[in-house]
This record gives sequence, C-alpha cells and structure tokens, in this order.
Amino acid sequence: MNRNAVGWLFVAVQAVLLCALIFLPGSDHWGTPGWLSLLGMAIIVVGFAIIAMASLKLGSSLTPTPVPNGRGALTTSGLYRYARHPIYSGVLAIVIGLTLRSGSVQHLAIGLASIGFFNVKAKWEEDRLAEHFPGYIEYASRTPRFVPRPWR
Repeated sequence: MNRNAVGWLFVAVQAVLLCALIFLPGSDHWGTPGWLSLLGMAIIVVGFAIIAMASLKLGSSLTPTPVPNGRGALTTSGLYRYARHPIYSGVLAIVIGLTLRSGSVQHLAIGLASIGFFNVKAKWEEDRLAEHFPGYIEYASRTPRFVPRPWR
C-alpha cells in the first residue's frame, strides 16, 4: 500500500474514533458533577485552541494526512518547540475532555484506543518526517511527542 493510501487510512480511522466519541450517547457509569463537566469543556476548548495555533504555525506544510507534502520546512518553533505533534496533542485533549464529560465506560475505551491510535499514527508520521527532513531525528530526540516537559 502506498504512503498516501496509508495516510488517508489513518485519517479515516481517526474520523471514526472521533465520531464515536462525539455521537455515542453518554452514560452514568461514573457521575459527572458540574465541575467535571466544566473541566471537560475547558479541556476541549484548550484542545481546539492548540489545534488552531499549531495549524497556523505549519502554514504551507499543513496536510490533511500524516504524509509530508514537500512544500515546507521542518517546523520547530511555536508549539512545535514543546511537542512534536501539537495538533495531535490538541485532538487528544478533546478526546480527554469528551471522555470526562461522558460518564461512559464505552467512551473511556474509545478514548484509550484513541491514545494508542495517535501513538501509532505519530510514529508512522515520524518515520516519514525523518526521511524528508535531515534534522528531524535530532529534533525528535529533544522534543517530546505529545506532552511538553515543563522542566525543560
């Protein structure tokens, strides 16, 4: 299977996972008091803000799939200074926020599957980025994948 097809397959799986989190009804497996619902909503808003800032920073390098498009340079500034995949970090924040608000074991399972999925997707993308950008391996060695290290 060629890279573009694999890239679009990743996008399709991502869409299915996110749609499941959004459209499956919540439950009462755990209580969702008002503060937890508000915390979940705040995390979702932060996730969207991270996605917007990281997407704008990529400019012409932004692609819908995890395949580099060849039009841009390696981005290592802005949010990319703190995490290699801040767009995925933002999506994962949304996943966490939706899961917290749901009160549902099914949502928790989908959320955990999403975290695993994004690790696999990011690793696959990193292999492509290392082939495409000579400085990527050094950048990756000092920059965490999703969660910034505050002590750095």
